[in-house]
Order: sequence, then structure tokens, then C-alpha cells
Amino acid sequence: MKKTINIANGQGFWGDSIDAPKKLINNKILDYLTLDYLAEVTMAIMQKQYHKSADRGYAHDFVEFVSNSVDQILENNIKIITNAGGVNPYTCAEEIKSKTNDELKIAVVEGDNIIDKIDEYIDSGIKFDNLDNGKDILEIRDKICSANIYIDSFVVAEALKHNPNIVLGGRITDPGLVVGPCLHEFGWDKKDYNKIAAATVAGHILECGAQCTGGNHTRWWEVENFVDIGYPIVSISDNALFDIHKDSKSGGLINKLTVTEQLLYEMGDPRRYLSPDVTVDFTSINLEDTNNNKVSVSNVKGMAPTDTYKVAVNYISGYKANGKLTVTAPYAKEKATKIGQVIIDRLKNNGIIFDDYKIDYIGYNSCSAQSLPVNDNSNEITVSISVKDKVRSKIERFSKEIAPLITNGPPGITGFAGGRPKVQEVISYWPTLIPKDIVKTNVRIY
Repeated sequence: MKKTINIANGQGFWGDSIDAPKKLINNKILDYLTLDYLAEVTMAIMQKQYHKSADRGYAHDFVEFVSNSVDQILENNIKIITNAGGVNPYTCAEEIKSKTNDELKIAVVEGDNIIDKIDEYIDSGIKFDNLDNGKDILEIRDKICSANIYIDSFVVAEALKHNPNIVLGGRITDPGLVVGPCLHEFGWDKKDYNKIAAATVAGHILECGAQCTGGNHTRWWEVENFVDIGYPIVSISDNALFDIHKDSKSGGLINKLTVTEQLLYEMGDPRRYLSPDVTVDFTSINLEDTNNNKVSVSNVKGMAPTDTYKVAVNYISGYKANGKLTVTAPYAKEKATKIGQVIIDRLKNNGIIFDDYKIDYIGYNSCSAQSLPVNDNSNEITVSISVKDKVRSKIERFSKEIAPLITNGPPGITGFAGGRPKVQEVISYWPTLIPKDIVKTNVRIY
């Protein structure tokens, strides 16, 4: 049993740097590399992909990375923990096995995806009321496109008992990618709440990748070498004390401020941060700058978890489109204001009124709204018009109304090379709960 393990995270979301995992897999101090690909809406996107084709529904980027990194994984003995399996971890595992000549052992964690069971659960009387507004899930039952449980980290620890090269799951919690290895390596009991809470905080700090190493940092001018920004590493001991650091040769910045900013990310009640493994008190945490680009974390307090798992349900709530035109000076502001309203009014004259629409003036006040002074003499402004409705044909009609402004609106309009706006489904989020005692998780070995 190790006293200290080193865990790095090389992905903060699906679409993060493809170079970060490649660099980290060559770092010989690492015991584990976590790769976090999932956000709430990502599951719905993957589920839609899977419905179109049974060989989709997972992060293909991950398969490519593993296929090109077999030698490093084996030589450096680094275990990868990831939720890249999305809604189809089985095909993801099979694809990896095929492309790596069966050289890697993969443990697939299953049980999070309940899209095929949710009707059964509803019919049995389980209430999936919306956590935000209390609404009954029956209102959107026929529109559900994905449903995934945030499963606990103990099943990750169970998977690691099989000594795999990769633990592959779907909706493992973001911090759980770190908590699982700690449970496995240190043999913590389920009631070691303070220790599990510390590992949860470590995972929370790592989960967004470079966001704790200087990315998105308020004092961005103090960050050295964004070009080669380092991704975070946690060195955590069996007593649950840990340090956050990065490769000394990489760019970026780690200090109390960068770590604090990440700690506050997606924070609800700081005294009751809920995970499936533990309830964490974030107000107890001590941070200390102990070295150049190293922060030590201690005094994390934990309490018993709840008796429910969170479930991320996504459903189709309508259709949307966004069109943009760029307006140049002179009188850019006046012309921009005019053409945005002209489009909406022309559609109204044809009997088309949307459930919702928004006009933004990019380069004028689209980000700051009324919080900052505006420049009425902008040389150019991009007009961004977004519409939403339950009726697809109304959105399709909108998409045909943008281009005509180039010749039948004010002068100085450009920026239509991309063609008509694309009609897209609106995916809405329905957070809810499920009793833990009815959820079954399992590990399948490939």
C-alpha cells in the first residue's frame, strides 16, 4: 500500500487540449492520469449520436489518444481513469482493444445510464421532481433524450482491484476520478468522511484541468507562458493531506488565488457540497503557498453523504437558431440596432412570433450589458440574433431572413459567408434525484 500517489488531470471537458494528455502520459512521477470529458449537456449530445449510430456515443478523442500512447501507458505504468465512455463505454472499450492489439486491460464501470429504465422507474412510483423548480417529470417524459446517474467512487475503486490499465465509465462524478484511486490505494473506509472529503476537494480542484494552473485566472497578466500551460497534478497521502502542483518545465501559475478560484467553481452551499461519496465543508479548508507553483491543502472536513444520487436528465424542449451579420461604420451602432429589429418585425408581419428571442450587439455591449460604459462610435458591430420556439418551421423561416439584409437593408453589412443559420434542437437540463438503494453498479472487464 502506497503512502502517497500522484494523480494528474489532462482534460477538463470534451474539446479540451489534445496535447495535455500526451505530455502528462510521459511524466514518470504519475501513478494515475484522469481525463474528464463530460458536462451535463455532453451526455445528451452523446445519446443523440448513439441513436444515430451504435458505434458512437463516446469521446472518440480518447480512443485516438490511447491508440497513440500504448507504449507510454505500459512503460510508465500509469493507470487512466476516465468518463470518456459517455453513453456507450462498451463500444469505446472494444474500439480501444481493436486499435491496440489487445495490449491493454480495460475495466468498464456500468450502471449510470438509466435511459432505458427511466419509464420503469417512473411507473414504479419514483418521483423525479426537478430540483430547481419542483415540477413533475411527467411534463417532459416523452421528450427525454438522456438520463444518467452521478454514481459513487467506490465502484471505481472496485474496478481498480482488477489491475486494469484503464478504468472507463460514463457519468462518474468529476471529483470521483480522483477519489476512486485514493479509496483503492489507501484502503479508506466508507465512513472515513474527512479523508474522502479531502480527496473530493482534490478532484474538484483538478477537474477543470488548467483552470487551476492559471487558465481563466483573474490576474491573467501574472501567468507565464500560456502557450505551454501546465495541467494540474495532485500528490495526496494516505492521511489525506495533499499538494497541487504541475510539471516544473511547463507554463502557467499555481498559487492560493488560482486554486481558490477553482474551489469556488460550481459552488452551491459551501458548508454542504454534495457528492455521492460524502458531504464536504468547503469553509474548513486551509490553503498554503508552500513553494513556487505549489499549494498545500489541509483541514478538509466531511460528513455522511445523502441517501440519494443526483441524476442528470436532458430533454428536447424545442428548436433554435442563431444568425449573425457584421455592420461597419459610419453609424455602426444605429445600423446594427435597426437591422436586428427589422428581421424580427419582418417575421412578425408574416405571422411568426417566437417563444423567445434575443438580439446581441457584439463589440458594443453583448458581454457587459449595462455594467460598463459603451462606445457609441464603434467601427464595427456584429449583430447576433437568436430565436427559440417549439415549432421547427418557425425557426426554419427565420434562417431564411438573414441574408436578404445584405441587399435590402442599410449599407455596410457583411459576414454572411457561412450560409443560412442552422436549425438545432434545444436540449434542456432536468436535475433530479434517485434513491441509492435501487441503483446497481457493476464492473465489466475487457
